Amino acid sequence: MARAQRASARPAIELLHALIEATPDRTRFARTGVEMLPTLVASDLTTLSVCHLDTGQREVIGHPGPALAAEDIAAFDRHFFEHPLVRFHTGHPGGGAHRLSDAMPARQFKRTALYNDYYRRIGIRNAVAVPLHVDPCLLVSFVLNRTGRDFTDDEMRNLEAVRHGLASLYRHMLLLERHARSQLRVANDERMSPDSLPIGRAPAPATQSLTRREREVLSWVSSGKSDAQIAAILGRSVRTVHKHLEHAYVKLGVENRTAAVMRLRQHGHPFAG
Repeated sequence: MARAQRASARPAIELLHALIEATPDRTRFARTGVEMLPTLVASDLTTLSVCHLDTGQREVIGHPGPALAAEDIAAFDRHFFEHPLVRFHTGHPGGGAHRLSDAMPARQFKRTALYNDYYRRIGIRNAVAVPLHVDPCLLVSFVLNRTGRDFTDDEMRNLEAVRHGLASLYRHMLLLERHARSQLRVANDERMSPDSLPIGRAPAPATQSLTRREREVLSWVSSGKSDAQIAAILGRSVRTVHKHLEHAYVKLGVENRTAAVMRLRQHGHPFAG
């Protein structure tokens, strides 16, 4: 019994070790995951799916590849917000691995436009999504698809056993990327310090790349408004406000609203629209 448990755990351990080695590289992380997950749970088509919840579109890296034709991806995008797994994970951000059959009975699913326009044309009958990251603008999941039998409860337990490790590695990768961007900006700022500039040339402010809308959102943040209040003031959705803030964080090399406002004040930003 113990020997069987060790044998079944080996693919999971090898998967996590391989992803640790791949973590600094987003593309390598994705390709390693989609290639190795089927050693843990059998899959006819495995993808890393990055769903942009504000636009209703997704980016896909698949194995075996090329996994999906452009027309297949377009068919999926047409029914993006109807997808039972997208709806489940956006409504339950802390939810675990979830099958199509968990979200909707198979007979009912086969009557949907999503199934007939997309799943039937690519020959897939069953799927399970393993979420790595969920926020108001983004849903990132490994997705395993099968043409035949549904995923068993034992297989779901195997996926759930590695899900937290996969999600932690993904978050760690994002932090490394943000740190690298921040370090690059610091280096650029140092190279553009007054001592290194030609006479008569002023350094470009760190806020130069912000759009008018991003400055406007940060202006309301600086006055103590919540995201919901800002959305109401601007006549936009809360998701859109979140997206503006995320873009501003990246441009400023910070990770939260307080740091963004402080960075702007350091540069004497007047918070004008």
